[in-house]
Amino acid sequence: MARPVIVVPCYDEAERLDPGEILRLAETVDVHLADDGSRDRTADVFAKIAADSAGRVVAVSNGRNLGKAETVRRHMLAACHEGASAVGFLDADLATPVAELRRILQVFEARRAEAATGARIALAGRDIRRSAARHYAGRVFSTFASLAIGTTYYDTQCGAKVFRNSEALRAALAEPFLSRWAFDVELLGRLLAGAPAVAPVAASSLVEVPLEVWHDVAGSKLTLSDSWRSGLELALIWRDLRRRRRR
Repeated sequence: MARPVIVVPCYDEAERLDPGEILRLAETVDVHLADDGSRDRTADVFAKIAADSAGRVVAVSNGRNLGKAETVRRHMLAACHEGASAVGFLDADLATPVAELRRILQVFEARRAEAATGARIALAGRDIRRSAARHYAGRVFSTFASLAIGTTYYDTQCGAKVFRNSEALRAALAEPFLSRWAFDVELLGRLLAGAPAVAPVAASSLVEVPLEVWHDVAGSKLTLSDSWRSGLELALIWRDLRRRRRR
């Protein structure tokens, strides 16, 4: 039986990648390390990890820099066509630890969900380390993201997501995203909107899994100005999703 595939998009991540943790991830899922035109030694690190993985890790490359959104879309869609049972993505910094992704997969299968995503909720007894500025900016963003997709979602931007390989997902991934940074919202919205001859998924089939552990890792390429651009992209997403629902 085909295993899930997790795409790990990378751009100049040679210093931040943890080969041991990637190989530990590969004990549970197949891993596609996607090099988005890196200029450092990322490709060399990929090759070494893949060689040590007994075929569970595949190194793929865009050849040039396309951006995270297109990297994730392109390689998730390829994994779907290759027959993966489920596909998803995980940020290269592993701010969401491997053990937490495994919990997300367990909930995904137990609930027979169309999608299961991490949610960074700083509850008592959980180890969620995130700057106050990012936390409050995220709360505002998720409020407007929920309005854009038409259903309540606490944390649209957590970099750990898994999706059922279905006709609905393949249709949602068929066209490039309009957004560069808010593509998570756009993908969820496309699933909920459906496509010509493809029924939308039910909002109840999208499950958020509160994380036990999440640590903000230094070196993120997402700047404050990128965060503001993500907010502006929500207007484009909202308009496009209206069009898709009418269609």
